[in-house]
Amino acid sequence: MDGLDRRILDALQHDFPLNECPFDIVAQRLGVDPDLLWRRVEALRERGVIRRLGASLDSRSLGFRSTLAAVRVPAGIVNRAAEAIGRHPEVTHNYLRDHEFNVWFTVIAADDERIDAVLREILEELSLEPSDVLNLPMKRLFKVDARFHAQP
Repeated sequence: MDGLDRRILDALQHDFPLNECPFDIVAQRLGVDPDLLWRRVEALRERGVIRRLGASLDSRSLGFRSTLAAVRVPAGIVNRAAEAIGRHPEVTHNYLRDHEFNVWFTVIAADDERIDAVLREILEELSLEPSDVLNLPMKRLFKVDARFHAQP
């Protein structure tokens, strides 16, 4: 990754233009050709440096509910569990932790009833007991600015 890639990553995370042609504006800000910018972005995506480009909306402001959840699954079915959990459109992401409850994920839904339904569906799909799931709804919001700076 060279200096231009680092500048591109910073530009994509800060002040991304809401415009019909946002990459043209980013290219202009960086002083590069829009085609070059797009080729670099695609290369960064192919290498896994960029995993997702998209808006991050405040679900609470939109009236949605969310929870952090975890399930306790045997090591032999962790991959199957992650796939099953990830198939639910209400799940934003899931990840493995070195913990008794080893697969953690977030659920965002229209209401608490739908969150409960998603958790029940996951338990049934994985043949788990109710004691094998943690539902940890937010009590207080701590917002972390998760922008990353590419290091040389």
